[in-house]
Amino acid sequence: MPPFAGNLLESQPRSDSNIVTIDVGGQMFQTTKQTLTSAGPKTFFSRISQTSPPFTPFIDRDPEIFSLFLSLLRTGNLPSKAKSFDLQDLIIESRFYGIENLLVNSFSNPSQLEPFNLQKSLQLPLNGRDSPSAVATTSHGSLHVAHGSKITSFDWSLRRKSTILTHFTAVDSLLALSPSLAAAGANDFSGLQILDLENGYVKETLNWENVTKSGSTVQAIGSSPENMFVSFESSRRNSNSIVVYDLNNLTPVTEIGHNEIYGADIDSAIPATKLQWIESHNLLMASGSHSGPSGVSGNIRLWDVRSRDVVWEISEKVDCFSDVTVSDSLSAMFKVGVNSGEVFYMDLKNLGSEKNSWVCLGDKRKVMNGKKEGFGCKIETQGNQVFCSKGGDVELWSEIIMGGSSNRIFKKNLMGRGQDIGGAKINNLAFGGSRMFLTRKDLQCVEVWQSSSREL
Repeated sequence: MPPFAGNLLESQPRSDSNIVTIDVGGQMFQTTKQTLTSAGPKTFFSRISQTSPPFTPFIDRDPEIFSLFLSLLRTGNLPSKAKSFDLQDLIIESRFYGIENLLVNSFSNPSQLEPFNLQKSLQLPLNGRDSPSAVATTSHGSLHVAHGSKITSFDWSLRRKSTILTHFTAVDSLLALSPSLAAAGANDFSGLQILDLENGYVKETLNWENVTKSGSTVQAIGSSPENMFVSFESSRRNSNSIVVYDLNNLTPVTEIGHNEIYGADIDSAIPATKLQWIESHNLLMASGSHSGPSGVSGNIRLWDVRSRDVVWEISEKVDCFSDVTVSDSLSAMFKVGVNSGEVFYMDLKNLGSEKNSWVCLGDKRKVMNGKKEGFGCKIETQGNQVFCSKGGDVELWSEIIMGGSSNRIFKKNLMGRGQDIGGAKINNLAFGGSRMFLTRKDLQCVEVWQSSSREL
């Protein structure tokens, strides 16, 4: 066989060939039917894959962007040269081909968050004079921001925004149900409202019927894949409960943690102000705190929603949490102490052990003059990382793998470049897609942090 004969034979046209030739704007492309069908059955690419030689389909679109999309189909990611294109042009073309979902995944997949490479990339301005009170995100980076009586929504590209006016004086709790649907509540306005943010109307209002028949305000909202959890408190503040709703039809499923407050037994009936679903354990974390003459006290409970039983709880008095969160990936619970400002963790694997207690990740500073170093600090986890706001900065805590050691060791890093560090106090910290979102006290904007490799 002469040299290169194999290649020559393969290049000959065959009626059953798996190769598809496409003319896009006068430029010829060749690819396989498998690559085209990977876009999905209802896409433009799938229809093209059904053509056979000698017919060559012609598409009157931009050939350079088409080339990017072929790479996206082959690898699941856009090539680096996509940075030279305007994102809006890519979005318009992706909608024509029916692959906007693939474009979204290539930009906003949560697995692409690069925690050690996050940088402040842009600021999203908000209309009006009110600073953000609550932030909610979707898994692919859509963003809802409550500021005053308004909620402003940004799509996953952060290029399009819309603002609606709500009945609330200020929104204190916000949960994204979808890119266009949100649940919102306030500490001083009865009922949980399901808002259609795209069309600007209240789709439904959910209320908790308490013993005194008074109105019920919302203290926190959370969700699992199947349910939505709402922490209600009576307007008279003498009773509270967590109501579980079916996320598909928003009908009540069950009620847990119902408390009636009698006399001075306040600590036993603190309403939950944070609700977080722990997927790996099928448990609901509910935490709440109260500030009194003797300092800040609170409790953290893990609920089995089906049995409506508390499977674990802890009371906080000495260095109560300013904020608390749970990481499925790290199988641990984290808090930032309101007095010390230190970050602590508790291993979820040892919750049933009497010896299990909070372990300090920092240098265990002594609290001087009763100053609340951690007041207002926020703590969240994303993947295997722990993010904690301290004033105007964000600390990043990462676990160090130590061979043969039974103790878990975490190391602290300060996030951002020199120009990113500092600023007004951070009051909201959230993650959506491959981005981190921050809001700061008295500033009418949202900071977007993302890795330099993901910017476009």
